[in-house]
Amino acid sequence: MKMYKGILATLFSIFLLMGVAACQEKGTAEKAGEAIDDAAADMADKAEDAADEIKKKME
Repeated sequence: MKMYKGILATLFSIFLLMGVAACQEKGTAEKAGEAIDDAAADMADKAEDAADEIKKKME
């Protein structure tokens, strides 16, 4: 039973350390992905604004 608890404690520690290691700074791919997302959102906002202006001019 003691061996079982020791193995569980070791596994728990390993998973805890892996979780902490996964929370590091953003990599270049994540930064690039966020930049693309931001650019797409800005483009969608500008397209919506342009559509609203066209609707106003047609009224």
